This record gives sequence, C-alpha cells and structure tokens, in this order.
Amino acid sequence: MDAVALDAVEIRILGVLIEKQMATPDYYPMTLNALVNGCRQKNNRHPVMDMETEAVETALKSLRNEHWVWQIMTHGSRTPKYEHNLKEKTGCSKRELSVLCELFLRGPQTPGELNTRTGRLIESHGLLGIEQTLKKLMERDPGPLVTMLERQPGHKENRYAHLFCPMEQTEAMYPAGAVAEPFRRSSGGGSERVAVLEKRVEVLEAVLEDLRNQFSAFKQEFE
Repeated sequence: MDAVALDAVEIRILGVLIEKQMATPDYYPMTLNALVNGCRQKNNRHPVMDMETEAVETALKSLRNEHWVWQIMTHGSRTPKYEHNLKEKTGCSKRELSVLCELFLRGPQTPGELNTRTGRLIESHGLLGIEQTLKKLMERDPGPLVTMLERQPGHKENRYAHLFCPMEQTEAMYPAGAVAEPFRRSSGGGSERVAVLEKRVEVLEAVLEDLRNQFSAFKQEFE
C-alpha cells in the first residue's frame, strides 16, 4: 500500500467506524450524528476531541474521495450511513483491524495495553498473539502499517504507533512522555503533575489547530 497521510479527524473517524463494527455491529454502518458522537466520546479516546459536525463532514468527504469510507443507504432508512473500507484497502485481518482501531483511538501503546484494550473488540489470544499481530503489521508488503517507537526512559516496554499519518503529526498529538491513559496522580510532587498537564494541553492545542484548518477549508468551499 502506498504511503498514507490522513489527519487527526480522519484517523478518529476510521477508529470509530471499526470500533462500532466490532463492538456493536447492530448499530453499524453509522449515521453522521452517530459518528460525531463517537468522535466526541470521552471513554476509550485519547485525546478527547470535541469536534464540530462540519469538521466530521469535511473529513468524511476526503475519506470518501480516497475510498477509505463508503456512504450507503440502508433498507428502510432515509438517512445516509457510513462504513469503512479498510479491509479492502489494506487487506488486514479482523485481528489486525482491532489493533489499528485502538491505535487510531488512543495513540501509541504497548503490547500489554493493546492486549487489554482489543479484548473488547475481539477474542483475545494473549500477549503473544498481539506481538505476532504487530509483527505482521510492521512487515506487510508493500509497506508497513505500524512502527515500533523508541523505548521511553524508565519504561520496560516499547510502544507502537500506526503509520496512517506522518510521524511528526503523531508526535505532535502524543508528545514524548504522554500516555494513553487518564491523568495519574504522581507521588513525585507537583512539578511532575504540572509537566503531565502541560503535555496534555499541547496535545489539545494541536488538535484544535487541526480542527480550525478543517473548518476554514470547509467554509472556503462556499465562499
């Protein structure tokens, strides 16, 4: 597969669509309103993104143009719905898609974290199964979909990140030291807590700037 350069909103949309398909298939494909709510959801998301409907519509248009997403009409419904096309575009198995889903929704993670979190989407094959899945995603032909990041100081496990957007964008959303977890109180004093909060603010500022650019592009289409 050729190099992919999706933005933060597009990545979040794809993650939400995979999640809905695997976790609650009765509610898949998804309407625009359901997608917006899924993108804004606060649990199982990092960072939390309070995006506007217009930003989601703009991102969906781009994803449809590149055939990452289809718009369909289901029987008995007058509202268009959306489904992802990742299996056809990438050839990924269901297990590989579950790993990509969690990386899309929560950013870089360790195999242990992925093993725990993919369990809500698909039957777990344990840590060894996750490591084998990550290996397949990194060794895919014609190109990898996942990469292993450098180990952070003080951590025993490497983290893995998807390659559906440029690494500099991933680093902006998840700066070194950021974790895909709710804020943890530190016993090391107030300075460490402030540092964690500052990093979270940086992440949110990067997401906000991306949303501003998306909305600006949307407005220009009607000017």
